[in-house]
Amino acid sequence: MKKTLILSLLSLSSLSSMAQCIQRDNKIEAQVESILSQMSLTDKVGQMCELAIDKVAQKSSDDHVIDNKSTKSLAGGMLSAQAVNETFGTYKVGSILNVPEGIAQTPEVWSNVIRTLNSASAFQCNGVPQLYGVDQMHGASYTWGATLFPQEVGQGASFNVNIPRRIGEITAYETRACLIPWVYSPVMDVARSPLWPRMWESFGEDVLVNALMASQLTLGLQGNDPNHIGMNNVAACLKHYLAYGAAVSGKDRTPSSVPYRDMMEKYFQPFKACCEAGALSIMVNSSNNSGMPFHANRKLLTEWLKEGLDWDGMIVTDWADIDNLWKRDHVAANKKDAIAMAINAGIDMTMDPYSTDFCTLLTELVNEGRVPMSRIDDAVRRILRLKIRVGLMDSKTWDIPYTAQKKKDPSLQKMYADFGSDKFAKEATAMAEECMVLLKNNESILPLTQGKKIFVCGPNANNFRPMNGGWSYTWQGNKTDEVCRKIGKYNTFYDAISKKFGKENVEFSEMVTYDPKNFNNDYQVPELLIEDGNRTADKIARADVIIACIGENTYTETVGNIDDLTLSRNQIDMVKALAQSGKPIILVLNEGRPRLINEIEPLATAIVQTFLPSNYGGDALANLLAGDANFSAKLPYTYPKYHGSFITYDCKPCEYVETMDGAYNYEANTPVQWPFGYGLSYSDVKYSDLTVKQSADNLEFTVKVTNNSDRAVKEPVLLFISDLVATLTPDVKRLRAFDKVALAPHESKTVTLNVKPSDLAYVNEDLQWVLEPGDFKAAIANQSLIFNIK
Repeated sequence: MKKTLILSLLSLSSLSSMAQCIQRDNKIEAQVESILSQMSLTDKVGQMCELAIDKVAQKSSDDHVIDNKSTKSLAGGMLSAQAVNETFGTYKVGSILNVPEGIAQTPEVWSNVIRTLNSASAFQCNGVPQLYGVDQMHGASYTWGATLFPQEVGQGASFNVNIPRRIGEITAYETRACLIPWVYSPVMDVARSPLWPRMWESFGEDVLVNALMASQLTLGLQGNDPNHIGMNNVAACLKHYLAYGAAVSGKDRTPSSVPYRDMMEKYFQPFKACCEAGALSIMVNSSNNSGMPFHANRKLLTEWLKEGLDWDGMIVTDWADIDNLWKRDHVAANKKDAIAMAINAGIDMTMDPYSTDFCTLLTELVNEGRVPMSRIDDAVRRILRLKIRVGLMDSKTWDIPYTAQKKKDPSLQKMYADFGSDKFAKEATAMAEECMVLLKNNESILPLTQGKKIFVCGPNANNFRPMNGGWSYTWQGNKTDEVCRKIGKYNTFYDAISKKFGKENVEFSEMVTYDPKNFNNDYQVPELLIEDGNRTADKIARADVIIACIGENTYTETVGNIDDLTLSRNQIDMVKALAQSGKPIILVLNEGRPRLINEIEPLATAIVQTFLPSNYGGDALANLLAGDANFSAKLPYTYPKYHGSFITYDCKPCEYVETMDGAYNYEANTPVQWPFGYGLSYSDVKYSDLTVKQSADNLEFTVKVTNNSDRAVKEPVLLFISDLVATLTPDVKRLRAFDKVALAPHESKTVTLNVKPSDLAYVNEDLQWVLEPGDFKAAIANQSLIFNIK
């Protein structure tokens, strides 16, 4: 029987506890209007164009504006005077993106390049400097010597919102040391397919985890006042709006097929949370939803986002995606029509990396009346507002290069003194410890005792590249091992294990190695065969325990598309061969998405999921294996067991239970390797005394959490709530609140989690938020109770 609707319409979100959207600053608005009033149509259209740094890069025959070949970096930053003058003088371009030479640069090189671009653009664009944007994804990842952190999927596993907040703060600090004011982060794509090659860039499969983690990362990047971004902060750019992680095929830049009510109830929520936290810009999903390209979707870009939230930030396309409207998606006949479609839908700035045709064509569209001037003015207001908020209109923030600051003004010497510091390194190590999940620990083999003989092997054991993942020094992360070894202060898994347990006790053979030219290929090294007299066999024979580091090589975006989630055959065969020795095996998984390991999971005594822990992941793993730190993370996604059995934890009842009796006995059981929220520790944590206290506007849940062990532990406390009967089939359960509690040995704490009744609403077929009276089930670990909404 249907229940009576008691709330026919709520706000556009049930996550109403977030802060409000940005309160406009009258002084900034007046400055925006003053600048806008002095701009010609050419000036305005130019502001809406973003080009790649390659477009203004030095060619061999060009005269140099700057030449940083003398700076100590892997690649110097060079600009062409002719290209710079044309870009800003003729086309009045408003933004430049990407990294010089395609590889990480030092703060000195970055500062020199950006100062030069700012000066040239301000001189030729009515005093308005260009806005430089970079994909600094897990730290200042395109900066030589910066502190890198676990990728977002590992941060999600920590269930500790303080981690992305602090990562955002340090990332912003080290990015602004390069004079970079704008980063394309955070990613909050709810990752619904384990095949998706960008799963590791998100916080996992859950809506609430993405919303809370991403909003904290946004606050870390921007600070608490989005109207005034200081010199230790940067503007955030949320991505990729909307439902990018829900591709039907699981492949990058391919269509989703999400109903608008699911779009509103789930995928929109992390973006709304971040807008309410003050996010200043948003990047759009490159693909389409049921045939409607997101870059042409006025409902989502303007009605939901700009008007629905009264959000005054700026929307930018992804790479060349206006071109994709006509070249790939065939919803426009030519580029000019595509530009009209995208700008009228709500796009403010186009990432048209190698062409200024956008400027010419958009000018024509305005003169022809196909794009109204009011839309142009709205877009340029948003761009100018962002530039003012991030401090670009004050030349003091960019006029003096990084190196000159230290030489000319001693008072500025401490501005970025902590860049790449030991202080940040210690924080990154501690964070990596909280981002690794203990999935199996039979016979309590972990922690390992000192003095044991250890054999370390696998393609991920002694390689910084897979530890970091993509967006690390280069787009694909293919130069990471080279860069890290030149920097010389980081430890691979093997390095760290050797230092922790003693080099005399640890031996290594790679056994399988990655193909440097193809991320998805690996091959056996000559020592694979385990037989008498073989060097690898001798090492195994001397070992008490084997640590096999397996997983994936780096990839980014469409390069990471695969057809089969199963771990590579060479790595599976390697583990099977190791098992023949009879020695206990510890599998260390180092992967951006959950590769299938059902063939070898039974062969392992222990399994650790490290995700992509970055440069300090080796130290973190060694600390955890030795028991110097305790595991405290849980899976932020459902780990599948078979390729044909992909499911998320918040599925519908018919996806996992027997649904029909009779001759056919239809059954939809979906086996998984490990469920969402699963994770072990070295401590025995018990839950008891779950209660709920209800009021008109709050549900207060309390539960007692006890550490029955001699080890301190941090325990994620996850509250799931199920709607037992609803007009539309409810999800099996939804994560509605979580916290992480630190427990000393044998300590008990009462944890309180608050949920608003409106958070239990769902979106109906009319796109209204509705809350229905009836019974709900709350569960935390093994504790559960039924409560009623009247």
